[in-house]
Amino acid sequence: MTVLETPPTAQRDALPLVAPQLPRWAPALALVIAAAGAGILALLLSWGLTGTLLATVLLLALVLPLWSRFVEGGRRAKDRLATILVWSTFGVAMIPLTTLLWQVIDNGAGVLSGQFFSYSMRNVVGEGGGIYHAIVGTLIITLWATAISVPVGVLAAVYLVEYGENRLPARIVTFLVDVMTGIPSIVAGLFAYALFVIFFGPGVRMGFGGSVALAVLMIPIVVRSTEEMLKLVPNELREASYALGVPKWRTITKVVIPTSLGGIITGVTLAIARVAGETAPLLIIAGKTDSVNFNAFAERMQSLPVFIYYSFTQPGVPPQYGQERAWGAALVLIALVMVLNLIARIIGRIFAPSKR
Repeated sequence: MTVLETPPTAQRDALPLVAPQLPRWAPALALVIAAAGAGILALLLSWGLTGTLLATVLLLALVLPLWSRFVEGGRRAKDRLATILVWSTFGVAMIPLTTLLWQVIDNGAGVLSGQFFSYSMRNVVGEGGGIYHAIVGTLIITLWATAISVPVGVLAAVYLVEYGENRLPARIVTFLVDVMTGIPSIVAGLFAYALFVIFFGPGVRMGFGGSVALAVLMIPIVVRSTEEMLKLVPNELREASYALGVPKWRTITKVVIPTSLGGIITGVTLAIARVAGETAPLLIIAGKTDSVNFNAFAERMQSLPVFIYYSFTQPGVPPQYGQERAWGAALVLIALVMVLNLIARIIGRIFAPSKR
């Protein structure tokens, strides 16, 4: 009986489970090398800061992907190049934002004081005074504009998503909303002025007119943002509600809107931030005053954007006091918009549907 022995198989090398990778400190080292090379070029060619930063980014986009190409392969090198480009564009986008914030804070922080927030400009010449009247006017005008635009915008979006179904009226509303999104703000001011002239005569100035003008600018933003949020609600939720015999209007109010409430509030906040700094409509219809006015339906009403405009164009004598107040008012306006965004995010988290 012959026994055939199986020939021994050749020992195969174990395949590596992990591909070669650059160490974690490789991007930092590449950045140091690129910065050093850019610094040498800047010294030789007398470049400024902008040229040095640009050369640093270009050298980094050359050094790190090339190093990665030899160690990790072409696919990983492309990923690192894309990462560098994304971070570079992010840095470019942050430059004007940080410069603006720094400029406003540097020029406006020194003006802030208790008097600046608690006094108006009534009977003030030169030094002193404050923006109390402008803050009150801005809040009142914006609140009235929000009260007008939010119900109209949300209900219009509900119609487009839940009832429109690509019908002719829905297409017309969508077209008009798109047109309103691009109209200049001064046109909204002229519209509000022409409307109030019909009822109150020429030369009318009142805060509520400014609210109407701002509402014209807010409505298309609210409609568009609410429409997108309502479209994100799964149809299964609607169908489950209908299957239980719930009418459509109650499904919308109890299921669809609560589910998308966080996104709707965010869209409303963006609309408020969009109009909070508008100057042209308020110049036309709300006017200018140095006194505090709590009644939006009577007399002129001051606002922070208009206050900033007149403080720069008509600073008074000596002019430095008016310009300082303008920078301080600009800082307050930015802070006010930021606070409104924070409040809206908190409210959105509170009313957001539970994931459990």
